[in-house]
Amino acid sequence: MMHPYYLALGTLLVLAWSCTPTEPVFQARFTESTELPFPIDSQQQFTFGYLEVLEDRERPQGRTIQLPVYYFKSRRTPAEPDPIIYTVGGPGASTMPSAPYMAYYPYLDDRDFILLEQRGTQYARPHLDCPEWAAAAAKIRQEQPTPAEREALQLAAAAACKKRLVARDIDLDAYHTAATAADIADLRRALGFDQYNLLTLSYSTKIAQVMMRDYPEGIRSVVMDSPLPLAVSYDEESVINLLAGLDTLLADCEAEPACRAAFPDLGPRFRQFLVETTRRPHALSVPNAAAGTRERVAVRGRDIMAFFADASTAEVARLPLEMEKLLGGDWSSIEAYLADRWRPAGLGNGQGMRLSVWCQEEFPFVDTAVVSAETQAHPEVLVWSPAVFEAPICQLWTSSRAQPRENQAVYSDIPTLLISGEYDVETPPRWAAQMQRELSHSFHVILPKWRHGPTTIWGDPCARQLAQQFFRQPQVPPTSDCLVELEQRPFVVED
Repeated sequence: MMHPYYLALGTLLVLAWSCTPTEPVFQARFTESTELPFPIDSQQQFTFGYLEVLEDRERPQGRTIQLPVYYFKSRRTPAEPDPIIYTVGGPGASTMPSAPYMAYYPYLDDRDFILLEQRGTQYARPHLDCPEWAAAAAKIRQEQPTPAEREALQLAAAAACKKRLVARDIDLDAYHTAATAADIADLRRALGFDQYNLLTLSYSTKIAQVMMRDYPEGIRSVVMDSPLPLAVSYDEESVINLLAGLDTLLADCEAEPACRAAFPDLGPRFRQFLVETTRRPHALSVPNAAAGTRERVAVRGRDIMAFFADASTAEVARLPLEMEKLLGGDWSSIEAYLADRWRPAGLGNGQGMRLSVWCQEEFPFVDTAVVSAETQAHPEVLVWSPAVFEAPICQLWTSSRAQPRENQAVYSDIPTLLISGEYDVETPPRWAAQMQRELSHSFHVILPKWRHGPTTIWGDPCARQLAQQFFRQPQVPPTSDCLVELEQRPFVVED
């Protein structure tokens, strides 16, 4: 039988433990602020403030971070009760620059519209900027180093940036897609609405997929512009996507009588031109406006393809003509494009966030053998590395690795609209078509002759009109005459 002393002592210990005050659970909160990242038209009603959330939700007593939020009131009274939350791509891009342009967004005709700055991006606190990376990128553009020299410059930049950010007690492993999805769930609770819609772009379509998987409660509908599926390996497919986009454009030119007549057999001739220019680079004198000089540049097939890959939606109608001009010896457009390499270095805004996301979520699931083979597999763009970041950079940046499910398809019956540009070489339409098999209540719209990010094309509201129509009736596939008009727009065949 236990001695009464020990019984009493045990009772006291139990009482002491049970009376110990529990640590308060952190609650995300929204606090209004009058210090705006961007000024807003006086006629637009809005609230601005900061969402305060935990940097690492596994450390409830740890540091918090602040995320800027614009809450724009609908032009309609009363508004629909389910607002739209908008995030942009990158990873690492800022949503805040969209704030002054609410007049272009039809969504405010029905509902409130919320801009959320993702953690780690330009106006968030903290901001994972990497000016060191921007300086290295400028040096690489200007000096055309070998692949080994290029990697060494980037590795040194990443090391310097990481050292500076870690010295500020920033936990780089806490900046990833799942954390941003949890931030949006916290925003919904802090602002107190029952239902909402998601409008996402490029990388942030991954955020939408994680939201649909982890926080489906209250999501009424989702629009994904230029979808990036969780399950794809971007690095393994980027060169294939680039060349497939070229083939699509050339096939469209061949199918259009005026383009075919103006540029006969353009596809085979241009592909061979890329191969020959890769084997024997073309020496080009390019103006360096900063120094007031001209610099000699060796142009290869990959440089020419970069020019075509970077063309905007407004410029694609001229691309067959630009190809024919190159074949005829007119390098003026490539010269102007390459002259941009001497522009002042950027600030590296959001680059640390980009590194954290990519090195935790993409790099661990990449087959490096496939990536290595792809650099040698295509004679048109030989030694074009498809990797966003080389292995040593990701190995330096973070030791954290995302769970396998962050690289697996999401299955959901939440109404979803997938919007693709036909000529998008970053997130090709076939990726969205693949996602339709996993999203049982989804519709896919492809905008003819458009590139990446159709809803952001200010000069043509077609994609925004389709998104607005879907937000109004998410059970019905959106249609518009604007799609037919886009299909009928001809290629430019002469200057």
